[in-house]
Amino acid sequence: MSTMHADEFPTDARLVERLISAQFPRWTGLPVTRVASGGTVNAVYRLGGALSVRLPLTAGGVRDLERERRWPPRLAPFLPVPIPSVVARGRPGEGYPWPWSVHRWIEGENPVEGDLDDAEGLARDLGRFVRELRGADVAGGPPAYRGGPLAGVDAATRRAIADLARTGEPFDAAAALAAWEESLAAPPWDGEPCWVHSDLMPSNLLVGRGRLTAVLDFATAGVGDPACDLIPAWNLLPATARAAFRDSVGADEATWLRGRGWALSMAVIQLPYYRRTNPVISANARYVIRAILGPAAAR
Repeated sequence: MSTMHADEFPTDARLVERLISAQFPRWTGLPVTRVASGGTVNAVYRLGGALSVRLPLTAGGVRDLERERRWPPRLAPFLPVPIPSVVARGRPGEGYPWPWSVHRWIEGENPVEGDLDDAEGLARDLGRFVRELRGADVAGGPPAYRGGPLAGVDAATRRAIADLARTGEPFDAAAALAAWEESLAAPPWDGEPCWVHSDLMPSNLLVGRGRLTAVLDFATAGVGDPACDLIPAWNLLPATARAAFRDSVGADEATWLRGRGWALSMAVIQLPYYRRTNPVISANARYVIRAILGPAAAR
């Protein structure tokens, strides 16, 4: 995979080995292997059998480290599946310019859109996770990255639709704009703010035997409108399982439409940016576009 970002810092297993030896000598000698992933913010390496190392790829990813350290321990007791926990915080060193972190390793595989062993079971699992996360205590919680109104990403989404139409992708820009405007017009959230993960992409989920076993990456989690956590309905689940997810979450029509808007916005922004550098994200973006606009909308 090519470099995804112009300001991306290159990493490899040897860098991780040097950082570990210099800062956490008790783990020196543990095997280090890069974890294949669709992630765009961190490079992830497995360290031995029980740990993982996360290195921000750009300076922008550094601000998420404190959120990942502080909030998952407070949220974990509310949740039905394991979530990551930070066991050590690394410093810049060995030529690497930013802080980094060591986490507990959680076993499982990322689900693949269109290839789920138990789509309805997974839909119910995801619905339960979203519902129970909403029940966590919001006191002091930071704003979620995608917890505000869709209007906040309106300009970026419209630009992305125009950009995507110029790439040569088989894409119906008029249909995308119509779907976006329908979501944008949905009534806003008028309930109490609640906890949301805000990035429930397949690469942030783990499954075993078709069922949800863990949820990863709380770097963008926070408090806000729960609509953004409905995105698995379009980025992962087939149409036949969406009703089970919606019923499990308990989403009303307006929240469902806003959730669809988040899924579409993310997809049309991601595809022009990552289409040549991140095949996992690009394939998922095309899946979302097909799910929302119809099978002819994206190959």
